[in-house]
Amino acid sequence: MNKVPLTVKGAEKLKNELQELKTVSRPKVIQAIAEARAHGDLKENAEYHAAREQQSFIEGRIREIEATLGNAQIIDVTQVKADGKVVFGATVELEDLETGETVTYQIVGDDEADIKHGLISISSPIARALIGKEVEDIVEVKTPKGGREYEILAIRYE
Repeated sequence: MNKVPLTVKGAEKLKNELQELKTVSRPKVIQAIAEARAHGDLKENAEYHAAREQQSFIEGRIREIEATLGNAQIIDVTQVKADGKVVFGATVELEDLETGETVTYQIVGDDEADIKHGLISISSPIARALIGKEVEDIVEVKTPKGGREYEILAIRYE
């Protein structure tokens, strides 16, 4: 299987979630199942079925995170020799040439992308257009609403 890129911060976040699931959530749901069992008849015991469903979700998420981490290539952008170019993990400040609006994005792995927090996936059209470019370069991005042009104002490796 191919390695998937993951930032150091993204890997740390997943490790923390995994730790939380294994040490807090899993024991809590096991306790809830035990308590629901004590109430007797399991066929019509809504608490038992809800706890089992929650357990299934937790176990699935644990497997998903372990697979992601096991398949990850963790990249520390502070250690990458980027020579002033946009690379995976870089934070890029852009100006939309049509509106004059500035936006800042960090290019991250697919599993850690979150546009609300300025984290865009390496496989997104804008990230693909930015990779390899430098400050003051003009980048054209094809979007569902048509093409947009951005100027790269700054690149940070943090």
